Amino acid sequence: MRLALYQPDIPQNTGTLLRLGACLGIELDIIEPCGFVFSEANLKRAGMDYLHLVTYKRHDSWADFLEYARANPEKYGRLVLLTTKTTEPYYDFEFQANDVLLLGRESAGVPQSVHETVDARLTIPMTELARSINVAVSATMVLGEAMRQTHRFPVKR
Repeated sequence: MRLALYQPDIPQNTGTLLRLGACLGIELDIIEPCGFVFSEANLKRAGMDYLHLVTYKRHDSWADFLEYARANPEKYGRLVLLTTKTTEPYYDFEFQANDVLLLGRESAGVPQSVHETVDARLTIPMTELARSINVAVSATMVLGEAMRQTHRFPVKR
């Protein structure tokens, strides 16, 4: 299972998700361009002192990410987009161990062309007046359910 961040805007969210990956043994993909300068110094300022514990790969573009994912099917399964533009709740979805949870930009989500490429679109149901949940919080909620279903949580010995 992986998290893929599509052109993230906010370094603090990216740092939070990298730390989440470090703590849970989840690899991440960062799909450029980012809305900030992606550097270890920026991530450390965002509180990311776990950078040495996480495995992540940067991709120059969406096309670069797709090409790499398709060339590595053992690590990249279905693309599962978290979006407010669907009605399928994440808790009704049957996750698989090699699913890639795709998160859009904090400011704009993903373009229609990305929506058309993914294998599934999931949402977190929320009250009518709410627009969206923070991307790092959303990823944590859905990843937790996906890991529960696939028995992927790390085991301390």
